[in-house]
Amino acid sequence: MKKYLPAALLIALGLATRFVPHLPNFTAIGAVAFFAGRYLPSKYSLTIPLVAMLISDLFIGFYALPIMLSVYLSFALMTTVGYITQNKGLKKIAVGTIAGSTIFYLVTNWAVWAFGTMYSPNLNGLFTSYIAALPFLRNQLLADIFYTTVLIGGYELTQQFIAQIQAQKNPD
Repeated sequence: MKKYLPAALLIALGLATRFVPHLPNFTAIGAVAFFAGRYLPSKYSLTIPLVAMLISDLFIGFYALPIMLSVYLSFALMTTVGYITQNKGLKKIAVGTIAGSTIFYLVTNWAVWAFGTMYSPNLNGLFTSYIAALPFLRNQLLADIFYTTVLIGGYELTQQFIAQIQAQKNPD
């Protein structure tokens, strides 16, 4: 059970932030995906944000399948970005977090334009889709920066604290 606890906690965080009142796109799912890709074994990391999304979508509601799949794909890509930053420093984490949010914005808004009916099926419609979604991008960026800082910062501080305690118990 101990080895599943981090995954369960990440899923719970993702679920909680989707169920409590929040600004549009201001949830922890992107940060959960990034964190999972960076720190957890690959057999778990990809499924964690997707499970959180699926469980919450069961209650919140499903929507147009191609658009929904673009959202899930975007979170899978954010997990991959987290994986790429393994053993990299703070600058790579910051760039990866911003890249993940940007990927989500580009992929999901392209899907809304391509598969939805809100925008005309031409280049002008695509640009209109991206412009209309800028407030969502802002919220996504703020959420991803905040939750990634909390998750990665908390994890790294905990690891340092544990290492200090172990060093005190086993002085050489």
